[in-house]
Amino acid sequence: MKYAWIHAQMIKPTAQRKHSAAAYCKALQVSRSGFHQWRARQAQQAAGAGDAHDAQEQTAQLDSAARHIHAASRATYGAVRMRAALERRGHTLSLSGVKRLCRRLGLRCQLKRRFVRTTDSAHDLPIAPNLLEQRFDAIHQPGRVWLADITYIATDEGWVYLAAVKDACSRKIVGWSVRQHMRAELVIEAMQMAIEQERPLPGLIAHSDRGSQYASAAYRKLLSGHQMQASMSRAGNCYDNAPMESFFSSLKNEHLHRLHFETAQQAMDAVFDYIATFYNPHRLHTSLGNVSPHEFLRQYHSRQPSLSDVSAPAAQRDMAGGQAGEGLPPHPLLPSRSSHEIQGGTSQLHHVN
Repeated sequence: MKYAWIHAQMIKPTAQRKHSAAAYCKALQVSRSGFHQWRARQAQQAAGAGDAHDAQEQTAQLDSAARHIHAASRATYGAVRMRAALERRGHTLSLSGVKRLCRRLGLRCQLKRRFVRTTDSAHDLPIAPNLLEQRFDAIHQPGRVWLADITYIATDEGWVYLAAVKDACSRKIVGWSVRQHMRAELVIEAMQMAIEQERPLPGLIAHSDRGSQYASAAYRKLLSGHQMQASMSRAGNCYDNAPMESFFSSLKNEHLHRLHFETAQQAMDAVFDYIATFYNPHRLHTSLGNVSPHEFLRQYHSRQPSLSDVSAPAAQRDMAGGQAGEGLPPHPLLPSRSSHEIQGGTSQLHHVN
């Protein structure tokens, strides 16, 4: 009651006030801090009634955004990616806040399952040196290093095999092929798709494991014909091609393991759907600063004034004065090589017993 009386005196026009708030508090034997705290609580309560509707609307918008992101990500985003996606929509939450939000809405990330990768390295075909040595973080330009590998997918008609090619910088899947066999044609088709779509410059490193498909004469001829440098992982070391393993894990855990394929064609369609409509254009990558491969490439090329409105390889060819590869900076992972060495392509291949 004392605080209310003091407040009533203080809201009068200045000319009608006889004393200050401090004087009233002293006369009524109450503390000034207590009075100000009481007044702040009263203001909050008054504002709370008016803000209740706004708070409800904000909560509804947040819930709607979280549900949309969960559905658009195919239920693959955990708290870290969900937080990044919400922030892009203007909702800033702590990581623990995102976890509470997902629990309240019943949004759960798809549980992961293990998968097995097979590599036939028991052969006497030529083996290329390991030019990367796991230095994936040193690759700062798209179109410099491609990673390639094979995995398998179960269908009622039997196994089908996926060969994919991934740009080590942008994380974009630049080429792929799905067939019911694991012959060399499988990896050649995937690499040809990548070459046709991306038009790489001479000197690009094509890294793979030591599988017989990648050591085959036809595959090596394809690389040398486009002045690409072959590179292979060490025997039995999956970490030498870790980003490619990561893609296969994402593909299976986020998409394929939820589906049942009666036919090989269904598996082929599912791979296309994941790569072309989700992974490349929309899936956020923490390694790219929580953007998709396509968004990363847009940002990258926007920072290259002379590369606007054209593909990076085509623009670099124009800048080089007509001959592909001239005028380019040295490769970030390798010492400079002469044009004769590059044209040799697979000259560094050696045989293993």
